[in-house]
Amino acid sequence: MKKTILKYGAYSLLTAAGLFLIALLIGKSLDYSVQEVIGYVSMALSLIFVFFGIRHYRDNENEGKISFGKALLLGLLISLFAGIGFGIIDYIYTTAINPDFAVEYETKMLADMKATLTPAEYETQSKVLKEQMAQYGGSGFMAFIMFATVLIMGFVISLISGLILQRK
Repeated sequence: MKKTILKYGAYSLLTAAGLFLIALLIGKSLDYSVQEVIGYVSMALSLIFVFFGIRHYRDNENEGKISFGKALLLGLLISLFAGIGFGIIDYIYTTAINPDFAVEYETKMLADMKATLTPAEYETQSKVLKEQMAQYGGSGFMAFIMFATVLIMGFVISLISGLILQRK
């Protein structure tokens, strides 16, 4: 099982890091909502290795059998690698490549709010956004949020994959 986790985890990590880095570098000129969609697609693509890893383990290392619990565990452990890849690239991006990302994001979101909301709504929503941005803290916390997001998606994909691939 360890060999499968390392192999498919590495595939997932490299895919996650590569796609996320490409999305960050070429997506800088895109709207933040488009960047967000690209980010989620990158997460999903890097997490397809969860399904393939579970299937590989079941078919090639475990005589065609796998319980739901073991499939879920295997998927989560592979997902950890993808989460680490996204977290590392996010941290590098927000510290070395674009350390002003949080300020740029807040400025852009406030400008969008101002253009679309009434003055009263703007006051309320801008206050909420400013509080959220202050709570996010630095790059380390933002990288952790990215890691946790990928891990949650990985859990869901592991659940679905475990249900599909389980055989007793």
